[in-house]
Amino acid sequence: MIDALQPPLPAVPAPPAVPDVDGLTAFVVAAKAATYAGDGATLLPYRLGSHDLQYVQGRWAYHDSYVGGTDFQGQEVVYRDGDPVWAMTYYGYLVDPDALDAATAGQVIKRALGALYAQGRFLGGWRYEALGYDYVDVTAGDVGRFTGWERIERAGRLLYELRYVGGRILA
Repeated sequence: MIDALQPPLPAVPAPPAVPDVDGLTAFVVAAKAATYAGDGATLLPYRLGSHDLQYVQGRWAYHDSYVGGTDFQGQEVVYRDGDPVWAMTYYGYLVDPDALDAATAGQVIKRALGALYAQGRFLGGWRYEALGYDYVDVTAGDVGRFTGWERIERAGRLLYELRYVGGRILA
């Protein structure tokens, strides 16, 4: 079903070691769970029309900023001691807005991601069923360098898709 719709993701070359990978992964999971997936507080927009979310814990800070609604684009950045150390860019859209509206897609995504984050991880290899829809996330790579996609389907029919790419940042 999924394989017929999407070619496999290319191999992602491994970057040199990321400082404090376990701390970075745990922080990203906590930040994502506390912001979009957790209906966290929003900030005043940094850019015209943007939606901005932030999470701070000790030496770490996370900022997610996106524009749009039904079709949207955004970027997440993680800072450690004020320096950017990791980022992810994403673009998502409804493939069939007559079969899945933005509000329902958001509910499915939040439930699926909440369950994924409860496992202490945020990268794909994940399937979840919510509200009669199938959520699928596939990732190549690891926290240091990755690419992937998430989808919502019903009865094998693609209704929503998001593409993402990210990894560590070197000064």
